Amino acid sequence: MIHIGEYNTLSIIREKDPGLFLSDEDNNEVLLPNRYVPEEFKIWDKLEVFVYLDNDERLVAVTDAPYITRGEFAVLRCNEVTTHGAFLDWGLVKELFCPFKEQAFKMKKGGWYLVHCYLDEETSRLVASSKTNHFLDNKELTVAQFDTVDLIVSHPSDIGMNVIVNNQHLGLIFKDEIFKDLSVGDKMKGIVKKIRPDNKLDISLGQIGYRNIEPNAEAIMHELHDNSGFLNLTDKSTPEDIKDVLQMSKKSFKKAIGTLYKQRLISIDKDGLRLL
Repeated sequence: MIHIGEYNTLSIIREKDPGLFLSDEDNNEVLLPNRYVPEEFKIWDKLEVFVYLDNDERLVAVTDAPYITRGEFAVLRCNEVTTHGAFLDWGLVKELFCPFKEQAFKMKKGGWYLVHCYLDEETSRLVASSKTNHFLDNKELTVAQFDTVDLIVSHPSDIGMNVIVNNQHLGLIFKDEIFKDLSVGDKMKGIVKKIRPDNKLDISLGQIGYRNIEPNAEAIMHELHDNSGFLNLTDKSTPEDIKDVLQMSKKSFKKAIGTLYKQRLISIDKDGLRLL
């Protein structure tokens, strides 16, 4: 099946006046116009192409790389606004259409907007929407606490900055977690700091949690989480007790809890270790 709005790897099956005809394994065909035909090729060579509808609403393949593909988010420039909607520059000959009903705020020529690209099932056209939250869902999360995630800055709020998490979920970076200038559309890595009962995601840009520390310290953090945040072990514990619980030497244990203590992830009390 040839997927509209995505990259497809297709085989060259014949050459005609308008260009090359490409086919998938199910014998579905699409034209690669002459302007995109490589200088050297052979029949049955495979090409990676992007497929969409051209200005005449015909299925067409191109070798250009768009700034956004189906299902993605990106910041695009508005080239023109007509009575039908806005037309955005996405790096292809035919501009990406954003109807008025899909504009969170009325777009203006020359403005830059964060949009989501999706396929209009009725017309098979690729369409943009700046109502990005409509394409995010936190009902079933695919991330866990302390996971490293991909972020796209979405829009500011009174308490911080909303971000798109792994292209699927909505998250929030609180103001006191922001230590650099952020602009809508910025892409970066982050960490899931906390998952709230309503599946809201608190995101951190800094190094938090046990995913960013050495393996022995990570093992201790796992054990603390599995034991309600407490371990009956200290630097006074015997090597045998430490080995029984953590399968590590006392020397490694002391080094690891020192790391965790310096990072303010645990407290070292007389009766044991406590998760902060």
